[in-house]
Amino acid sequence: MKTKFYCILLAVLCCLFEISAEVDRQTFIYSIKGVDTLRLDKYEASRFAETKPCIIFVFGGSFMSGSREASGYVPFYEYFANQGYAVIAIDYRLGLKDVQKKIDTKQGKLKLFNAFVDYFEEAVSMAVEDLFDATRYVVEHAGEWNIDTRRITSCGSSAGAITALQGEYEICNRTPRTAALPDGFNYAGVISFAGCIFSEGKVNWQTKPAPILFFHGDADRNVPYDRIKFLRFGLYGPKRLAKQLDEMQSPYCFHSFENAEHEIATTPMRQHLGEIKLFLDKFVDGKANSFLNTTETTAGKPELKKKIKLKDCLKANFKY
Repeated sequence: MKTKFYCILLAVLCCLFEISAEVDRQTFIYSIKGVDTLRLDKYEASRFAETKPCIIFVFGGSFMSGSREASGYVPFYEYFANQGYAVIAIDYRLGLKDVQKKIDTKQGKLKLFNAFVDYFEEAVSMAVEDLFDATRYVVEHAGEWNIDTRRITSCGSSAGAITALQGEYEICNRTPRTAALPDGFNYAGVISFAGCIFSEGKVNWQTKPAPILFFHGDADRNVPYDRIKFLRFGLYGPKRLAKQLDEMQSPYCFHSFENAEHEIATTPMRQHLGEIKLFLDKFVDGKANSFLNTTETTAGKPELKKKIKLKDCLKANFKY
């Protein structure tokens, strides 16, 4: 009887230790670009001595605001640190920080859109460049930090998710920006909390991407669930991208939320940790060559607009 009691007590203590285990954070400067000093924070639990997989996280904020240190993200970092990951939260340059001062809203719809496209394209390009530089810095320090470079997953929320997806798209198409990465490097997986891909013309993958995990609400006005297209440009969300991945037989998981808006940029980091861990275990580490589509509904919520247009996106992000 005493043996059974001590076994139960030991199990409880182990659970408490798991929950309260200390996570160490270290900050490093990974790049200096003009007036911007770009830092990254490395979160890890010191009790994991073996070589670790890694998650590189890119924060959200419409490329105008946000912080790698935002309190809403830290529990996500600490959770995966306690699962044996090194979690890297990075800075990046905010290319749309002063965009509302630069764009004249009285200049007409076409000129407004052209100005938006130019600034948005530049902002995404800057963010991807910084993600790649941060990734190179992690790879260069992988031996010292005990990180397995074959198991680095990129991850982001909103603008950060756009950056992660865009980065993977550029790797698959070997754009000039990918020269910043180590030869032959690709992420082991990509996690998108309400992200999309920006493309001039149709999205066209030259090679299969790494396994991708999408979370997205079908009434998201900030980042399209399906597609927003104007002239030759487009923002392609997970509904559209998943169809392409199906055709390519490229593994992915798509968690769709009916009648949900842009809150899906953050809520899965609190409410769907199990699904994220499953993706990392089965698709990233286990190399599962399959597809998973799930839909979650919210009962009792007023019906929201689903056909999102460019003007809805501009109003949601830039108050125009």
